[in-house]
Amino acid sequence: MKQLTAEAITHLRNRIHVIIEGTDTRLGKLFDIVLLIAILASVAVVMLDSVLYMRLQYGTIFFYAEWFFTILFTMEYALRLFSAPNRLRYVFSFFGVVDLLSVLPSYLSLMFVGVQYLLVIRVLRILRIFRVLKLKAYMQQAGFLASALKTSQQKITVFFLSLVLLVTIFGSIIYVVEGPENGFTSIPLSIYWAVVTMTTVGYGDMSPKTPLGQAIASMVMITGYSIIAVPTGIFTSELARNMRPQLNPVTCPNCGKFGHAIAAEFCDRCGHALHV
Repeated sequence: MKQLTAEAITHLRNRIHVIIEGTDTRLGKLFDIVLLIAILASVAVVMLDSVLYMRLQYGTIFFYAEWFFTILFTMEYALRLFSAPNRLRYVFSFFGVVDLLSVLPSYLSLMFVGVQYLLVIRVLRILRIFRVLKLKAYMQQAGFLASALKTSQQKITVFFLSLVLLVTIFGSIIYVVEGPENGFTSIPLSIYWAVVTMTTVGYGDMSPKTPLGQAIASMVMITGYSIIAVPTGIFTSELARNMRPQLNPVTCPNCGKFGHAIAAEFCDRCGHALHV
């Protein structure tokens, strides 16, 4: 009897797993489509609830709709956890964390006011559409981006550390030059001004009044324009390198051309055999 029960539970887990994770079955496709619609609707409810006049008019509807989606996604999370072959791996996976965070704010809102607006994190679950629509080509392109970010990490880190030092120096100088009487009441606030100015955002809440301060501000702006493209260039270079097709480091014995396709047996320039 116990063996029969265990087999029934295993069969149920496998069946649920096929429906939830599979997109090749009719029920699996239907589940994913309904889930995506529910995600979009729940995010729309959270956004509309943040609009004051709509909250005053439809607040009760939004409240019940939000809890309906929360209970729905809680049940879905429980089913995913129940049917997962490796539950611990699912819990700590990207989608596992997102699935959990998509329901936690509602429960936390019972203790902390305003936390429910963090439910917009549910929009991350839309990434499942790549799996539903089998857009693997897009995922491959995303892989190129991730790889480029990873390979350029050290260079970008060095750049940002240099940038932090630069804005700290400029902020300290402008604090000494302008002083509290012109709105630069502290070095951290002056560093904030340097960041805003160097990134060419220019909120205008703080501005130098003295000629020397204005000259320094001009230097900060010019410096910002000159370095703002550096991380973009680093990332673009790494992206181009990652997207470049892999070449076989073989030199043609006839024409001397270096680098050929991985499976190439003949030189693509002169046609000579590569392996003599």
